[in-house]
Amino acid sequence: MSGSSHGLSRRAALRRSTAVLHAGGLGEAAGDARFLLMGLLGLEARDLLVAGDQRLHDHEAAALDAALARRLSGEPVARILGAWEFWGLPIRLGPETLVPRPDTEILVEAALATVSDRSAPVRCLDLGTGSGCILAALLSELPGAFGTGLDRSEPALRIARHNIVANGFGSRSAFAVSDWCDAIRGRFDLVVSNPPYIARDVIRTLHREVHEHDPLAALDGGPDGLDAYRRILDGVRTQNLLAPGGMLALEIGYDQAETVRDLAVAAGFADRGLTRDLACHDRVLCFGLPKAAWDPHVSSDSG
Repeated sequence: MSGSSHGLSRRAALRRSTAVLHAGGLGEAAGDARFLLMGLLGLEARDLLVAGDQRLHDHEAAALDAALARRLSGEPVARILGAWEFWGLPIRLGPETLVPRPDTEILVEAALATVSDRSAPVRCLDLGTGSGCILAALLSELPGAFGTGLDRSEPALRIARHNIVANGFGSRSAFAVSDWCDAIRGRFDLVVSNPPYIARDVIRTLHREVHEHDPLAALDGGPDGLDAYRRILDGVRTQNLLAPGGMLALEIGYDQAETVRDLAVAAGFADRGLTRDLACHDRVLCFGLPKAAWDPHVSSDSG
């Protein structure tokens, strides 16, 4: 990477950063350069408009040049910044957490659509919470809700707890180390999960930003990509985690709807619908329990 950002104004540094990333073959050079400059310098859009001629301090120029080198090596912008936005909320990241993706906002939308009264004291459970971004989004929309986040990674849980507290929901949350449902008891109105669902042999074929920088444990769904769904469905059902009328919402891979639906029905769940993402790919499946499963006055052959 030739040259340096030292001595440049903010606008000139943005132009140079864009050119450097473009020359490095990055298709989103302009956007990446803008995110890096603004994120590293703590700027907002208006700062470039009204104070774009302000020169970078030496430490700012050095940080930007280092970030550009990392981006050219294939490291994602979000990893370089250590934070990303999800559902309009700032989310800190760590090596053990996925970068929140727009597709996962479809999971939040689908889950919220099952809640008839958003002011009610909804009990939420997020399995494999990671950064806690899904739980934070739900708590931001459900002011009376209490959310529990589970993850088998203690470092991930520390990140999740930070994000929930930093966004103002600390008093309405709890976290526990758990291998899926193993350590949890109770009844929940809403259970959500974005589990690992990539078949093991496929991971190495993914874009290098994913397979080189995302945590393997958050990607690896086993030989067929379905291991986590089997654990979740079995745990939720056998431990009776869904409250009467409760809903289970699962993010899925684009080609997994039929298989995951079959697994859920075989485990005793009732299909409550499929939601597609903006690219029209299958993205979220919702499941409930037949009324007979929680109402003793309904016969087992009722729907």
